[in-house]
Amino acid sequence: MRNPHRIDAPHRSDVPSDAPPDPHENPHENLYENPYDELGALDDGPLEDSPLEEFFGEAAAEQRAERKAEPEAEPEWTPPVHRRGGRRKRGRFAGLPLAVKAVVGLVVLASFLALADRWALLYAERRAADTLKDRLNLAAAPEVEIGGFPFLTQLVDKRLDSVRLTVPDVAADRVSLAKVAATAHDIRLEADGLTSLRGARVPRLDGDVLLSFADLNRELGASQVTFTGDGRDRVRAHGTLPVAGHDLRLRAEATIQRQGARGIATEIGGMRLDIGDLATYRPGTRASDGLHLTPKASADLARETRKAKALLSVPAIVRRMGVPETTVREALSDDGKLAELTGSPRFARQAQDLNLIDLALDNPEVLRGLGLDPDLLDALSRLTHPVLAERLSLSFELPEPERGDVRLRDVRVEDDGIRVRLTGSGLTVGSP
Repeated sequence: MRNPHRIDAPHRSDVPSDAPPDPHENPHENLYENPYDELGALDDGPLEDSPLEEFFGEAAAEQRAERKAEPEAEPEWTPPVHRRGGRRKRGRFAGLPLAVKAVVGLVVLASFLALADRWALLYAERRAADTLKDRLNLAAAPEVEIGGFPFLTQLVDKRLDSVRLTVPDVAADRVSLAKVAATAHDIRLEADGLTSLRGARVPRLDGDVLLSFADLNRELGASQVTFTGDGRDRVRAHGTLPVAGHDLRLRAEATIQRQGARGIATEIGGMRLDIGDLATYRPGTRASDGLHLTPKASADLARETRKAKALLSVPAIVRRMGVPETTVREALSDDGKLAELTGSPRFARQAQDLNLIDLALDNPEVLRGLGLDPDLLDALSRLTHPVLAERLSLSFELPEPERGDVRLRDVRVEDDGIRVRLTGSGLTVGSP
C-alpha cells in the first residue's frame, strides 16, 4: 500500500502564534493530504496548460481529440467457460462424413469377424489332428490344414472346400515313409450341430508318399550302404558290406516298379562285390556270375611265375581254361614257355573267365596262393542272389480303406527319394 506523502501545512499568518488552539480543529488535518486529489486537479484543468501538452506537442493533442470524438466499441459478450483446461476439444472423427464413418465401422467389424473365424479354424484343425492321431495310432499328431474362407460359413453348410493332411514317419514294412501328404476336396460333413461331428465323406483325394533316401540308408544300408537316384525309375546302391571279416565294396541297382494298385516293389540287379583289386563276386547263376579275377589281377598273374604255376598245376583249372595239356606241361617245365603262354592276351581272358567259387572247396591251396582267403570264398558261396537282394530290396503297400478306393497313380525317383503319387475316391471317414 502506498504511503501518503507528507505535505507541510502552509504557514497561516492570520493566526497569531500565541493564540490558543481551536478545540474544534483537527491537529492533523493539514499535515497529510490525499495524492489522488492532485491527480484529479490535473484532470479538471485545461489540457493546454498541462505539462503533457508542452512535452508531446501538437501530435498528442490531436490524438486526444480523436479519442474523444470516436466512442469506444464495447467488446462482444461471450459465455464463460467453466471446463478445466479451456475450450472443449472436438473429437478426432467429428469432422468425418457419415459415409466414411460407416465404412470404418464395417472394416472394424469385418476384422473382428475374421479374427473369430481364424480362431475357430485353428481349434478345428487341432481337434482333427488329435482325433487322427488316436485313430491311426500315430507317434505324433499330423498336420491338418483346412482350406477355404470363411471357415464358419463352411461349417454351417456342413461342407469344407479342402483339407490337407501331412503325416511324417509312417511305418511301412521294412522302411519308414518319410512323409505322407494328401488333400481331400469337397468334404461333406455328417454332424449334429456345429460341435458333434460323426464323420465325413470324401468324394476326391490326391496326394503323394515320399520314401526318403536318408531313411533307406539308415534302415536298409545299416549306415554302410548309400542309395541315390539314377534316372526316373532306378536307384543305385553303393557302399561296403562285411563278409567273413572282410569289408567288400558293394554296388547294386534297384528298379522301382508298381506292384498291384496299392503297392511298389524293387527289382535288384547289377549286384557286385569287389574284393579289393583282386576279384569281383556277382551272385547269380549266369555264366558271368560268380567270383572272377579282375583285369588287373589277371595281368599280375601273367607276370608272376609262382601264381601262374600254382594255377596251371590243377588239372580242373586247366580243363576249364581250355589249355591243351601238352602246352601246360611244357610251360611248367620251361619258364620261357610259361612266359609265352601267360603273356598271350588269350590267357588273360581265360583267367578272368574262371569261376573261382567252383574251385574254392576243392583247391583251397591254389586260391590261397592267389591271395584269396578260403573262408571268404566259402561265405561268398552262401551269399546268393536272393539273400543279397533281400538285404537291399524295399516295398510297401497302401492300406485298403473300409469304404472307398485308394490306388497308386505314378512312381518317380527324385533327388531326395522315391515319390509315389496316389489318388482316391468315394472315401468315408468315421461313421456317418
